[in-house]
Amino acid sequence: MDEWKRVAWSDESRFFIHHVDGRVRVRRLPSEYFLPSCTAGHTKGGFGGIRLWGTFSWAALGPVVVVEQTMKAANYLNTIADQLHPYMAFVFPTGNGIFQ
Repeated sequence: MDEWKRVAWSDESRFFIHHVDGRVRVRRLPSEYFLPSCTAGHTKGGFGGIRLWGTFSWAALGPVVVVEQTMKAANYLNTIADQLHPYMAFVFPTGNGIFQ
C-alpha cells in the first residue's frame, strides 16, 4: 500500500452539459406523441461541453485545467511542465513520486 501512496495520476476528459448524440429515449403512449412533456429540444453547435485535465495522488488533489484546444503532444508537454512538475515537487518534496 505504501508504494501506491507515491503515485500521481492524471487524466483528460470531456464533459457535455447537454445530451448530444441524438438519441433520447422517451416512453409515451401513441396519443402522447407530440406532447411537450414527451419531446426533447436540442442545442446547435458547441454542444455546451468542456474539456478538463487534472491530476491527483493519495496525498492531495492537483490542479484542474481547462483544455482550450485538442491535446496534442506539444500541448500535453506544456501542461505537464506547467502543472504537473510543480504539483509533484509540492506533494513529493523528496523526489520519490511516480507519475503514472
